[in-house]
Amino acid sequence: MDVTDRVLNRVLGFRDLVLIVIGTVIGSGIFLVPGGVVRQAGGRAGPALVVWIVGGVLSLLGALAYGELGAMNPAAGGLYVYLRDAFGPLTAFLYGWTFFLVIAAGSAATLAVAAAAYLQEFVALGPLARKAASVALLAIVAAINVRSTRRSADVQNWSTAIKVGALLAMSVVLIAARRAPSGGAAAMWPESITPALLSGMGLGMIGVLWAYEGWQYVTFSAGEAIDPQRIFARAIVLGTSSLIFIYVLANVGYMAALGTDGVAASDRVAADAVSAIVGARAAKLIAAAILVSIFSATNGMTITAPRVYYAMARDGLFFRVLGDVHPRYGTPAVSIVAGTVWSMVLAASGTFEQLLTYVVFVGWIFYALGAACVFILRRTRPEAVRPFAGVRRVAADGGLAIVIGPRAVSSLRASKNARIGVSDPSGP
Repeated sequence: MDVTDRVLNRVLGFRDLVLIVIGTVIGSGIFLVPGGVVRQAGGRAGPALVVWIVGGVLSLLGALAYGELGAMNPAAGGLYVYLRDAFGPLTAFLYGWTFFLVIAAGSAATLAVAAAAYLQEFVALGPLARKAASVALLAIVAAINVRSTRRSADVQNWSTAIKVGALLAMSVVLIAARRAPSGGAAAMWPESITPALLSGMGLGMIGVLWAYEGWQYVTFSAGEAIDPQRIFARAIVLGTSSLIFIYVLANVGYMAALGTDGVAASDRVAADAVSAIVGARAAKLIAAAILVSIFSATNGMTITAPRVYYAMARDGLFFRVLGDVHPRYGTPAVSIVAGTVWSMVLAASGTFEQLLTYVVFVGWIFYALGAACVFILRRTRPEAVRPFAGVRRVAADGGLAIVIGPRAVSSLRASKNARIGVSDPSGP
């Protein structure tokens, strides 16, 4: 059989898809953002938690919209395929090349460089060694993904389970060992809801939406999902819903350990909260947790993103060889290697920071168009299978609002926070 005749095998089950969603989303945001959210919410726990819940619900609405698209057309490439079908090959072409050159490769490079920075908590690394460590992480993840989609999904499942378990255990310990005094309802809520408070909560939402960023990556792997029309939409919704619970519980833990004043004063809230309970060992504990989190997120991106290049090549919009399926491993090996090599170049050069600052905003234009695909494809393909029939209009409308609105601004915040995380190896 010619390599161009081979297609990707459907090997990803419901659990795999759920853990890809969770693992790709949880990076450094939950360790970085909570202090700023509390500050923007006027130092009150209630409004800060509302921001996290509302941000999660808005992301869930977006997930419902993309869940409809994924179940309707469960092909490899996800958003690229939806844009192609709704707006034509030119829009899909522009998205695919932007995704390859900047969005996916830049995100993976950012994670790899941040991992090398946090690795310095355990071993001293010079500038050259840090770059080598970044490249090594990307190479390891690529090797796992080239060998087997099933094996890379197993790695994703275990690494995500470890980091979620660590986050939940940390949250429970912080709540059980509460050090901050409870001020009751007076400390939770302000006396009145003012325009200044609402404005601050809106600004806090930018960071929260960045922390929830990444659930759409699972759509790229829809072509490898088993029985996608039955499980895909449920998986993306369950994964996003689980993130709301995990994030809210972590914030409650931080507040129990430090109080709202302590959280608001901290730019390293996880390390400071754990330090309040276990002492100076916290720096290494949190660094280890972040390293696992970064590895899982990098692996999640590598499972999913190369499927866009694969789909583009199959459509004749990318180099043909990237559409090949490895005859032994059954993976889009060339696409994985190509994306990883470009990420390595960006990680080694450091120029990706400027690229992300100026170009990542373009990605959100395409994400907004992706949500708009729901409306177009309902009209042009009314007979297609769609889950959640009773709520799909609410889901699509909410998804379109969340993608077009504040998430475009959150992308700029994401690039800024990525640079903060990389430049401050002691922690976010």
